[in-house]
Amino acid sequence: MHIEPGLISPEKMLLAYAAAAAAGTMTIKLAIDSIRERGPLSLLARSALTTAAVFSFFQVLPHHPVGISEVHLILGSTLLLVFGTVPAAIGLALGLLLQGLFFAPFDLPQYAANVTTLLVPLFAIKLVADRIIRPDTPYVDLRYGQAFALSATYQGGVVLWVAFWAFYGQGFGIENLTSVASFGAAYMLVVLVEPLVDLAVLAGAKALRALDRTGLVTPRLYS
Repeated sequence: MHIEPGLISPEKMLLAYAAAAAAGTMTIKLAIDSIRERGPLSLLARSALTTAAVFSFFQVLPHHPVGISEVHLILGSTLLLVFGTVPAAIGLALGLLLQGLFFAPFDLPQYAANVTTLLVPLFAIKLVADRIIRPDTPYVDLRYGQAFALSATYQGGVVLWVAFWAFYGQGFGIENLTSVASFGAAYMLVVLVEPLVDLAVLAGAKALRALDRTGLVTPRLYS
């Protein structure tokens, strides 16, 4: 889901900086709430785990260039369901930054656009989860339809943001339209895989209820 270098000119990057600042402000607000709920150590531990996971997703899992960007299996909904919204957001932001610093420095100028592409859909699936999952239903008891809705929201959001940056940066020429369409079609194939991963991970977590006492998972996973 990386924005290719040069897709957005430096003067147009101001909008990406503003969007990233807004996403960062939202993350900070939610982090304060998370600290009140489970304390700072739990948040730090979960954020460290998500950062390591995201870094692995980018570097280890298969990823292929398609059209204007790359197709990654990011597992944003999995991170949210297991670790919570804020640790997932922090992990996505830091994992992307570490990848840029150590393996893809050419991506750093586009970091603001790329991190927004990851975080805004994450906040969207939190809203969707609150609407489609009953408050008395722990995440380990999710059904396939619910997992699919969360995955489709996240992956669809990523595609929409990448498309937005592409059109914002390069306009609506036929070549750009074709690149966006090919990327979107390839990326939505992830929706076929991610819900199954979510349910497999949640099934594993259900068998390990002792995790609830460690502070390493979101309280909503079991309650």
